[in-house]
Amino acid sequence: MSTLPQKESRAPTTCVDLASTQGLDSNCGDGLERECSRKLGQKLPELCGVGDPTTTFSSYSSHLSSRGSIIKWFWDTAEEGYRGYLMDAYDEDKNPKLSQSDMLRVEPSLLQYPDWRGHLFLREEVARFLSFYCKSPSPLKPENVVVLNGCASLFSALATVLCEMGEAFLIPAPYYGSIKQHVYLYGNVQLVCVSLDSEVTELGTRPFQLTVKKLEKALQGANSEGVKVKGLILVNPWNPLGDIYSPRELQEYLEFAKRLPDPQRTHMMWSTSKDFGMSGLRFGMLYTENQEVATAVASLCRYHGLSGLVQYQMAQLLRDHDWINQVYLPENHARLKAAHTYVSGELRALGIPFLSRGAGFFIWVDLRKYLPELTFEGEMLLWRKFLDNKVLLSAGKAFECKEPGWFRLIFSDKAHRLRLGMQRVRQVLESQSQKAEDPSSCQTQEPRG
Repeated sequence: MSTLPQKESRAPTTCVDLASTQGLDSNCGDGLERECSRKLGQKLPELCGVGDPTTTFSSYSSHLSSRGSIIKWFWDTAEEGYRGYLMDAYDEDKNPKLSQSDMLRVEPSLLQYPDWRGHLFLREEVARFLSFYCKSPSPLKPENVVVLNGCASLFSALATVLCEMGEAFLIPAPYYGSIKQHVYLYGNVQLVCVSLDSEVTELGTRPFQLTVKKLEKALQGANSEGVKVKGLILVNPWNPLGDIYSPRELQEYLEFAKRLPDPQRTHMMWSTSKDFGMSGLRFGMLYTENQEVATAVASLCRYHGLSGLVQYQMAQLLRDHDWINQVYLPENHARLKAAHTYVSGELRALGIPFLSRGAGFFIWVDLRKYLPELTFEGEMLLWRKFLDNKVLLSAGKAFECKEPGWFRLIFSDKAHRLRLGMQRVRQVLESQSQKAEDPSSCQTQEPRG
């Protein structure tokens, strides 16, 4: 996440009017957001994020505040498919590393309040770990590390301490949809989408490629709507596309953010959820050289901190380079490669175009020819068809993809589960193929690169 430089401006800060943008009843939503917007008298931009905000509140609960209704809406909509999976999920094996005896140690000091930035022993291990595996040109410093319970909390904390209410971040879309609620629910910070599409419109580019030209266009559009953009969110590898930004691309994006990259305005987040397959442990960290930002985020660790026992386990894991290098990484890479090879082969056999960038755990799949109609309503019908057949894919609308019919398919699973999953995918698509309209104008070739 990189914040844009401040400029002298007399324009008022835009505050989000929940009653206007979310379709609240006129008697509801008289909170700070609505009052601030009424005073400013500005036209408010359409929110971008998970789901359709214009149809959010067909009914309103007398038991919840306007903010509480928004929070409940995210749960009701964005989590629907995942809740269905949890109620009927396969049993998973335990992680043998975390069950070893040296990971379960309890000391009195671990049961006390820690430094809210995290225990020093953990921050030291995080700095050493990332310095080594990220090939940092100079060692990272423990004093620049802040530890929270996951990147969701980090997004919320950073949005709150970096932005005023109603300000915004730029984010390339399609993007991992939950980021919307991470920055909005606490800080009331918006996302301005830098829309990417499958069509190659510029020489030397690839489908869904982010360019500085597209960043500039999105920034100008936000400015014209009176939205103050405070930063740019970049995720590497990019979810759901699996893109890895090259060093040259990152340099260009950072120069866009502040014409010269500024360590004081560049904040890095990392977690073990994906790299170690431990999303349930809830570990995330912030690395920033801006001590004002670090201190402000650390203050919020009172609400988003890790227990001392989890911090001890994380330190033990990160310092075990022999196990990581000789056991975990080789086996993990081999399994991911085999899983990707199998799933991509099945997709090719079905004649389904897809993006495959060689990173992440997901394949961006083009199922437009299977939609009953080429709309987001048609996309949701197909999504529910998959869900009814016990296949949980993520529809492109959840990632703010502007083209209906794209889906994220996660392949990081065991071979027998993938075989069963792809059998169910095939059955759904075969049942849809006779109903779909002629897709000749909608199909794409499998992108390369």
